[in-house]
Amino acid sequence: MKKYKFLLVVSLIAIGCMTALIASINEKKVEQAQLNSVPKIDRWETKNEEFKKFYPRQYDSWKQTKESDKIEDMLEKYPELVVLWAGYGFAKDYNAPRGHFYAIEDNRNSLRTGGPVDAKTGPMPTACWTCKSPDVPRIMDEQGDMEYYTGKWAKYGSDIINPIGCADCHNPETMELQVNRSYLDTALKASGEKGLDDLTHQDMRTMVCAQCHVEYYFKKTPLADGKKAAVVTLPWANGTSVEDMEKYYDDMNFKDWTHKISKTPMLKAQHPGYEMWKTGAHGKNNVSCADCHMPYKREGGIKYTDHHVANPLDNMDNSCMTCHRTSEASLLATVNEKRKRKDELHKKAMAQIASAHLEAGKAWEVGATEAEMAPVLKDIRHAQWRWDYTVASHPAFFHAPEEVLRILGTSLEKAGNARIKLAKILAKYGATDYIAPSIDSKEKAQEIVGLPFAKLVEEKKKFKNGLLIELKKEAEKKGIYNPESTKGIEDKTSYN
Repeated sequence: MKKYKFLLVVSLIAIGCMTALIASINEKKVEQAQLNSVPKIDRWETKNEEFKKFYPRQYDSWKQTKESDKIEDMLEKYPELVVLWAGYGFAKDYNAPRGHFYAIEDNRNSLRTGGPVDAKTGPMPTACWTCKSPDVPRIMDEQGDMEYYTGKWAKYGSDIINPIGCADCHNPETMELQVNRSYLDTALKASGEKGLDDLTHQDMRTMVCAQCHVEYYFKKTPLADGKKAAVVTLPWANGTSVEDMEKYYDDMNFKDWTHKISKTPMLKAQHPGYEMWKTGAHGKNNVSCADCHMPYKREGGIKYTDHHVANPLDNMDNSCMTCHRTSEASLLATVNEKRKRKDELHKKAMAQIASAHLEAGKAWEVGATEAEMAPVLKDIRHAQWRWDYTVASHPAFFHAPEEVLRILGTSLEKAGNARIKLAKILAKYGATDYIAPSIDSKEKAQEIVGLPFAKLVEEKKKFKNGLLIELKKEAEKKGIYNPESTKGIEDKTSYN
């Protein structure tokens, strides 16, 4: 009797499992049929909420990037940055990156984009929008790349309105992964790598990110109609290492700006995440950006990519632990040790370079010649470029820890060489007693470099209370902006 009862229980369990499995398969088939039967989305649909009706799970997870809303003022945290970037926009305002949901909001709020009063004023070119919105490739398609790259940032204030989202990485008609900014394909071929057409789907799970998370500069390009374009260009013709790109810039005598104090022709690293990733263990094994930052999730019988692009360490069970055979605690401890080592060298390099700028300023003041200063400025330029390269690629300590420490080591070496040369120059001109002022606060640093912070804030507030309101109204009339998509967003800045 017991035997029959046991068999009955086993049979019931088996039937239950089979029923659940069939239901799961059916659920997946029904949803897939629904997806296959929906009308095609317009090729250049840029309103992210329009994708929700067809891809609700992906949209809802993307919207979770809204949760990463903290403003962390990096100039307050590291006041030396104000001196390092004296004379450049980043000395005005620089916060740690927030979630993709805030890409447009943060670009408008930044003091770097100024307070334009019309479409032709303001400090920045249109190229500053390039990685902030799917509206950018839409405009490129409508008007051509070169026209997009002409004019000032405010020129497209009513056209670039939707934050980083679906159409940045997908062709809305097919939802295939697609790079919508042509400069990446151009750069890949220039560096000797395969073009986008020759890459696999797994490769594309990195390349859709690489179209923005790379080092770039604005190449000044005269056009036939007399206009001038600031064209986003990747400096990969010599290769993608920090030395390769440094040589590229040096050979063409390129500079992003001239340092206000030291008069050094400076380079500003952007965010070379792809280049650093390539040198690390994940890159060498073709573990894509999406594998870690957008891992797969399951809901019932449905498997989909989590579009809550965030720190993988906040979701280790789905990201790290699918491959690593160790405990989360052990893995996290290893990562934190790598971060600690990077932070130590990062702070030392930053302090050395800031002192070198101030000492160079004193050297000019007491009568140093251009011939005497030339080798000093070269060392400062290369030291800061290399330091910036490692920290502007925010997760580089994780992607390529050995390369980060190597580059920071060379940065420290070059900063030290600059200061040794400066000590000799200062001694020659009777300024051996000069000591660079301490930089213990953001306000003190702004005073040292002569930054009119209050004036910049006032100009930005006038823009936000005036022209920006009109630009939003125009965007709504054009049908490219849905005010409900940003309803309730708290206006967060580092200067409020």
